[in-house]
Amino acid sequence: MEKAYLILETGEVFEGTSFGADAESIGELVFTTGVVGYVESLTDPSYYGQTVLFTFPQVGNYGMTPMDDADRKCHVKGVVVHEWCDAPSNFRCQGTVDAYLKEQGVPGICGVDTRRLTQIVRDHGVMNAIITKKVPENLLSELKQYRITGAVEATSSARKEERMPEGTAVCHVALLDYGAKKQCVEDLLARGCKVTILPYDTKAEEVLELHPDGVMLSDGPGDPAENTACIEELKKLWGKLPMFGIGLGHQMMALAAGAETTKLKYGHRGGNQPVRDLHTGRSYITSQNHGYAVVAESLEKAGGKMTYVNLNDNTCEGVEYPEQKAFSLQFHPVAHGGPRDMETAFDRFVTMMGGDR
Repeated sequence: MEKAYLILETGEVFEGTSFGADAESIGELVFTTGVVGYVESLTDPSYYGQTVLFTFPQVGNYGMTPMDDADRKCHVKGVVVHEWCDAPSNFRCQGTVDAYLKEQGVPGICGVDTRRLTQIVRDHGVMNAIITKKVPENLLSELKQYRITGAVEATSSARKEERMPEGTAVCHVALLDYGAKKQCVEDLLARGCKVTILPYDTKAEEVLELHPDGVMLSDGPGDPAENTACIEELKKLWGKLPMFGIGLGHQMMALAAGAETTKLKYGHRGGNQPVRDLHTGRSYITSQNHGYAVVAESLEKAGGKMTYVNLNDNTCEGVEYPEQKAFSLQFHPVAHGGPRDMETAFDRFVTMMGGDR
């Protein structure tokens, strides 16, 4: 194997070994704390434009299992691991992580001190980094200029698609796709919902012409405030139909209602993030992947009330808008590769729309 380098925008250089694609890639370096679920992470649209650092010491020991994919392709810009497994063991395995990254054109680096890297990101915040096989000159200025833009457009569905459940549909959901994981659609179908998947830039009038029973705002990547046109369309839908948002959809709903969002220092990523239900006092372990959060102090002016709080940093993890028949969650209630304790949120949405679940 060839030498490779991970160079941070702070100027620090980590030497390791190349795996995956023979390519050079700049991305926003973030870390995920999940013990399992690397297949879902590699295919998660919410990682668009980012280089993912896995804190678990070995990745790939059960190979690539396409049935667990969050989407149809790899969305990360690069992969950083301490060690990758070249001899996976799993009856569902259909190849190694190395072979998958080669197929997808994504470079990786292994043999680096991932604990030290995680400490750096925690101390300094997310930063840009490059995976390369050489140390180019005048690199730092290029690294600092990198920005993730157009993330929702790049990961959204290109055209409208209808999905039908088995048996008779109990309700009809218009799903605005901001970079949705496939599991989001599957869990609506499992509850008897007809789902019309709509591109991110669908106009409010087009949504209403479908006569849905409710609107769902999907998860997705990037800065929510960047999507100004989408937010204006959501304002036109506000209060007209029951609405449920997850991840980026949670943030976009808050902005449409008049609240604010902010970028977190290093975000929440992994299937082991603790939150507390402020109604019951009960705590849950949740799956998360986001770098922005709704500002809790801005919710009052937007008619919102915080329902869940992150137990690590006290940031907002859920909101309800009682007068608008709308609610949202920052975490993923049914994410693969993580806990499913909060999948009842989908049942609540179906009930809100008048379904019989």
